[in-house]
Amino acid sequence: MLKLTFLGTGAACPTIERNVAGLALVREGETMLFDCGEGTQRQMMRYGVSFGFREIFFTHFHSDHMLGVIGLLRTLGLLNIFGEGEAARSDGLILYGPKGAQRILTGALEVGLERVKFPVEIRELKVGDVLKRDEYDIVTFATEHRAETLGYALIEHERLGRFNPDKARALGIPEGPMWGKIHRGETITLDDGRRVAPEELVGGARAGRRVVISGDTRPVPTLRDIARGADLLVHEATFSQQDHARAKETGHSTAAEAAAIAQEAGVRNLALTHISPRYSREAPELVAEARAIFPETVIARDGMEIEVKYRGEGGS
Repeated sequence: MLKLTFLGTGAACPTIERNVAGLALVREGETMLFDCGEGTQRQMMRYGVSFGFREIFFTHFHSDHMLGVIGLLRTLGLLNIFGEGEAARSDGLILYGPKGAQRILTGALEVGLERVKFPVEIRELKVGDVLKRDEYDIVTFATEHRAETLGYALIEHERLGRFNPDKARALGIPEGPMWGKIHRGETITLDDGRRVAPEELVGGARAGRRVVISGDTRPVPTLRDIARGADLLVHEATFSQQDHARAKETGHSTAAEAAAIAQEAGVRNLALTHISPRYSREAPELVAEARAIFPETVIARDGMEIEVKYRGEGGS
């Protein structure tokens, strides 16, 4: 399963209907947070997001994207999520962010907190860094805002092709280890001397899923390029096209600009977030503006969940 839960979808300051920036991504039981606006820990409780995560990725360090880390770490300590003292887990939290992360996050963690009772590691990333995992990578890319910023893309590795069990049985291959070897690309030899090559039973490699998270940004080619063919693009849409001048001035995007990026990149689905307080919860003007360019658009709401499925298994 690959699922996103929007913890906060508003821009600048919280409103009754939208908290500030926060996004939880869960992949096969592993939870990652992207940005951590004030009140994130309460949003996690409210929307059923596990505290059993160990990574937070910051797109930048404007206050509406990072002030919540203070309260979140305090809550984790009070709940003894990671243990303490000699019993503390060695795999505490890792906080990632663009240039300045070490200075800014270290300062934030010293505000209003007793000593953190579990390990917290801070890592600065730069454009083009790749965090390699067993089945996916986290890739950073350049964005354009009024600060040091990064966007993040979760890119799954190619999956093995589909194995044909009916044909395997017809060839007299016993179910068990031999099936696994063939699926992994090995040629096997049966007891009667016949050799069976993987291409006889296994289809071509299948693409993994790709989720791209813009953070706060103007529409830029680097974002379009990394989003090419993505299953889901989460793009800020702080303003409508009517306020395009304000968007440019503040380093943000309009709904129309986000939709144009989605269309040019050929993504499957677009979720708009970081909505200005001037718009209602449903933001119909932003929806209409974006869908006129890219129909597969939704406006994210706090608590909204989007499951990203493999191609051929339905939409997100």
